[in-house]
Amino acid sequence: MKAIEVTSLDVQGLEVYGTLTEAQLRNRLEPEKGLFIAESPKVINVALDAGMEPVSLLCERKHIEGDARSIIERCPEDMPVYTGNRELLSRLTGYTLTRGVLCAMRRPPMPRPEEVCRDARRIVILHGVCDTTNVGAIFRSAAALGIDAVLMTRDACDPLNRRAVRVSMGSVFLVPWTWLDGEDGSPAGTVVKLKAMGFLTAAMALRQDDISISDPRLKEADRLAIIMGTEGDGLPDAIIDAADYVVKIPMHHGVDSLNVGNAAAIAFWELTTCRT
Repeated sequence: MKAIEVTSLDVQGLEVYGTLTEAQLRNRLEPEKGLFIAESPKVINVALDAGMEPVSLLCERKHIEGDARSIIERCPEDMPVYTGNRELLSRLTGYTLTRGVLCAMRRPPMPRPEEVCRDARRIVILHGVCDTTNVGAIFRSAAALGIDAVLMTRDACDPLNRRAVRVSMGSVFLVPWTWLDGEDGSPAGTVVKLKAMGFLTAAMALRQDDISISDPRLKEADRLAIIMGTEGDGLPDAIIDAADYVVKIPMHHGVDSLNVGNAAAIAFWELTTCRT
């Protein structure tokens, strides 16, 4: 272990935990240098189990022999472990550390959608879903309820955003995912690409020709892509028009829709084919 006592916020290497924005961590210009932050011992261990590469660790001094000990034992001996008191680390990060441990990790290379979906039967597409809490919750439900892969449009929230990772409890490392570009760059092109990969497409939306989520045609589909839209505006009309089915979750008491995170959990439970 290469322990580095933090007595100043100017220590080289700490910028990944404090001054760099999520966009800078992601490093779109040089993806191979991109990083993300995993927070809390449980989430960090899930990431390590999934093969993520740790770069450095930040923890309260007391956790060196406490919550961080098992993590440190799994990391390279020469990896920097920055440590200090809670007040100083909170000033650095801007928040109180959950369970007192953060880990900077390298971003894995992104596979092609065709690779992620090669053996998948049930996938979800998050079109423009940009709330970090919702994205984290959807990944957690996807992992728990049998979704084989998650595809994200480029205007959706990065699943490796620190908050999304934490809310997912590390499920972003359990379900294969990647970015999805439409066939021609248009919303409808997204559906075209899914159909080309052999998926029946189900757009979650409200329209006069919609069908219930319990419709047997959906459950009988060999390969099904569930398309979820943004928290406010939902899916673009072009995607709804191009989908094979427009699907609704029946509501009561005049409620028209659910939060996208809640709707996703219901859809996954109803439409996955691998329940035990």
